[in-house]
Amino acid sequence: MPITDLLERNALTKGGDIAVVELSPRSGSDRIVTWKDYETSESYPDLSRRREMTWKFMDEQANRVANFLLERGIGRGSKVAVLMKNALEWFPLYFGVMRSGALVVPINFRTAKEETLKCLELTQADAMVFGPGYEEQIAALRDEARGVKVFVSTGPQCPPFAESYFGSVSRAGARNPGIRLSDDDDAAIYFTSGTTGEPKAILHAHSAILSVCATEQAHHGQTGDDVFLCLAPLFHTGAMMHWLGSLVSCGKAVLLRDGRPKPILDAISEEGATIAFMLVPWVQDILQEVESGKLSFGDFKLDQWRLMHIGAQPVPVELITRWRRYFPRQQYDTNYGLSESMGPGCVHLGVENTRKVGAIGKPGLGWQAEIVSEDGRPAPNGTIGELIVKGPGVMKRYHNDEESTASALRGGWLFTGDMGYVDGDGFIFLVDRKKDVIISGGENIFPIQIEDHLRSFGKIKDVAVIGGYDKRLVEVPIAIVSLKDGERATEDELVSHCETLPRYKRPRRFIFAEVPRNPTGKIEKPRLRAMYGNAGAEGVR
Repeated sequence: MPITDLLERNALTKGGDIAVVELSPRSGSDRIVTWKDYETSESYPDLSRRREMTWKFMDEQANRVANFLLERGIGRGSKVAVLMKNALEWFPLYFGVMRSGALVVPINFRTAKEETLKCLELTQADAMVFGPGYEEQIAALRDEARGVKVFVSTGPQCPPFAESYFGSVSRAGARNPGIRLSDDDDAAIYFTSGTTGEPKAILHAHSAILSVCATEQAHHGQTGDDVFLCLAPLFHTGAMMHWLGSLVSCGKAVLLRDGRPKPILDAISEEGATIAFMLVPWVQDILQEVESGKLSFGDFKLDQWRLMHIGAQPVPVELITRWRRYFPRQQYDTNYGLSESMGPGCVHLGVENTRKVGAIGKPGLGWQAEIVSEDGRPAPNGTIGELIVKGPGVMKRYHNDEESTASALRGGWLFTGDMGYVDGDGFIFLVDRKKDVIISGGENIFPIQIEDHLRSFGKIKDVAVIGGYDKRLVEVPIAIVSLKDGERATEDELVSHCETLPRYKRPRRFIFAEVPRNPTGKIEKPRLRAMYGNAGAEGVR
């Protein structure tokens, strides 16, 4: 069954229920705008603080998107790129593109013109939908993107070279076009986050996306009474795939367009959110605001908040320990996944295993996972090796990249590039990305271990450890440290704090600077290596 059938089911059984609410706290308006505002005019209504969409209207809009595309020759096998920030329009676009038989191609909204053009060329995109704020970028690249025949703008000012989403699409038919889709049909192309090199295009079938529905609901037990708070960018598999738990259960979701601590807590309180998918930086920021006295959890209605889960990057044990002091009865889960595994859930901790915080957990529903040595054989418990996974969400291949596909997919297993080990209880712990391992004087150093140690120094908000050049040892660890607001620390203090580490693991230099993270919360280590990779020889102790 294609994933689009679930939306049609919801429209038939729960059509009048609210499917998604969009909150924009920065807009300053309290007027509630519904999708009916769009039906009577081609003009783009004022961005309000709150918009909402029913299941029935989402389904009808998806049909309009599909029919609009088919009328312009975009259909089975075509690729439709989507470049826009989180908004209600994401959902009917996502399902509408698939309903036409085309593949949806979400693009990172932080990409520059050159990177966007590469994504269009790599996927051979036939059409492109872009949101407000990207008009100039698309105007600058459209002559070079020769394969793109159709441009659609969801912004208030539609450029002359594009068609208006709220004009042209709204005039298309609202009936399902009836394109027959199978589980094996191509559905989407996602991109890797590019934290270890150039992003790769990942091809997924409908069956992979559909499998996430069962996995997500089994892991987090969503019902129609749950309200899911989503802050993470929808172009990434993490956010959209977690939302599938709401799709399968007909539960409401809240799309928050503001990642500051107070708007997050306001949204949970005012919308009655019961589940929130968070990233490490947001949890860090909330705790800092509370612990500094700027915010108080007591000022918000949070009793209904039953589950907080984190994914997309290693989760510091110290962070969750602090969090659970405030929410001792709240469920917590760690979700591990890759875009190549159709997002989160191929490995997860499980809400019943909080005693094992620090592990990514055990194989998820329908998945297998192993730690293997360099020769591909299972590694003994406690021995570091590469994590490989097998399950229903594994990608078909890297699009137009046979070499990378052959390296990543072997015998039905996906080789993740993540290094870890299995403990005596069968829980998997990650130690780092294979490409991030620092080899210093022949010794393997895993930056996560040093980062976790530095986080126990109470003044640090965030930290990243990279390899820096050294004439004798080739590489040595360098720590980029971001302090909590109002805190001060010296390099000597951090050197002293690291004296309990083995000498070869101690950072040779400490750089006080912001730790850059991408929209999914992962540390941008290639960027840090470009900035500081030649700094290792300085400050050697």
